[in-house]
Amino acid sequence: MERSNNKLLITDVILKKYLFNSDSSEDTFCVGVELGRVLKKGDLLAINGELGTGKTCLIKGIASGLNSLDIVSSPSFSIIKEYDGNIPIFHFDLYRLNVSEEIEELGYEEYFYGNGVTLIEWASKIQTYLPNELLSINIHFGQEMNLRKIYFQPKGKRYRNIMEDLISIANFRN
Repeated sequence: MERSNNKLLITDVILKKYLFNSDSSEDTFCVGVELGRVLKKGDLLAINGELGTGKTCLIKGIASGLNSLDIVSSPSFSIIKEYDGNIPIFHFDLYRLNVSEEIEELGYEEYFYGNGVTLIEWASKIQTYLPNELLSINIHFGQEMNLRKIYFQPKGKRYRNIMEDLISIANFRN
């Protein structure tokens, strides 16, 4: 979040929805790094966006921010990948999930309520299984090819604190 001014904006005061404008995959990665640095055990991020918007790029940054040396890739064929870092990282990619009930076969509760950080791509596919408190992230294509709009919506006190930390980091660096 160190590129230029006005990248992180509060877009809806009532809903506490935040927008980060990304100019490149490097920007998206940097947002992930800063986010990873403030995450703690038990945090869950529900990440949505069309194919190619940068969900995995953001997750690579988060893993880097958690000091993971593992190579992060989309676990499309295995659904879950685990990475080592300061704390364990559980990366779900639900793109190939046909029905939400399939998540039950994966023992999702151990991940969602465990001792690591859970990152879920295509989280909207299991909406009814998600906890009430989480950080919802939606990535959208911008008007130009490399532009992305990354919306953050914290649900719960812990996730509002995360956003406050990110805002203070962004303000400090701008």
